[in-house]
Amino acid sequence: MDDPYRLLGVARGATDDEIRAAYRRLAKQLHPDLNPGRRGAEDRFKQVSAAYALLSDPQKRARFDRGEIDASGAERAPPHGFGFGRRKAGEAPRKDDDFGADDLDSLFERAFGGGRARGGRSRGEDMRLEVHVSFEEAARGAVKRLSLPDGRAVDLRIPEGFEDGQSLRLKGQGHPARGAGPAGDALVTVRVQPHRHFQRSGNDVFLPLPVTLQEAVLGARIEVPTLAGPVTLSVPPGSGQGTKLRLKGRGIAGGDQYVELRLVLPERPEPELASFLEDWKPRHPFNPRKGGIER
Repeated sequence: MDDPYRLLGVARGATDDEIRAAYRRLAKQLHPDLNPGRRGAEDRFKQVSAAYALLSDPQKRARFDRGEIDASGAERAPPHGFGFGRRKAGEAPRKDDDFGADDLDSLFERAFGGGRARGGRSRGEDMRLEVHVSFEEAARGAVKRLSLPDGRAVDLRIPEGFEDGQSLRLKGQGHPARGAGPAGDALVTVRVQPHRHFQRSGNDVFLPLPVTLQEAVLGARIEVPTLAGPVTLSVPPGSGQGTKLRLKGRGIAGGDQYVELRLVLPERPEPELASFLEDWKPRHPFNPRKGGIER
């Protein structure tokens, strides 16, 4: 195993609270329940857990810092071969040689205040569920009534700005334990339905806005929808196809909304417009395809 301090991203002089905080952050980020199918995340989670198991134990940490044991907890041979050495073939394993499920339960209890119930009672299995929410519910936050397989109903609070595919944990709402242990948790994956018009990038929202030729050339004030309700947008004169206008703070959780102008010509023929364009001589001629598709 690599250096446990480096794995947790803390200095050698880090306090117990700093080590615990670093482990909590990494454990939540790398936990297999939140990274299904990602082998790399699972391996890293095991390494981080083993590092925390060593550094959260004052005696093991002190021995590691003195060079008496290595990162895996195995004894280091002192100079000239005297003293304790690594376990020999056929020798019974020592208590701190292996890192197994019991150690994982113990370190979770130290770091999160949970884990296996006292007295060795195993908790029930976690339950995996999905809930579908609208674009607006995910953006603004919502409370959804969730029906569990056993008929129970619970309220699931969707935080503001939640993204598609993220998960929420309902503690104690999973499968019951076989014995007297606590129930598992319900892991709920949130699926956000796409919006007819809005698109999301981070906390920013994008909206394509159709405008007429007259509005684009002369400028206009147009009412446009936002997540918080309609607002009036000023379209500057001479705006072209694809022009982006920003509505500050009208996105998700403090983000912005960007309106992209889409020029739409009349559905029916306009003889006057056609006649004008035939006689129109641009004061500043230009080629819109220059530097683009022109060879």
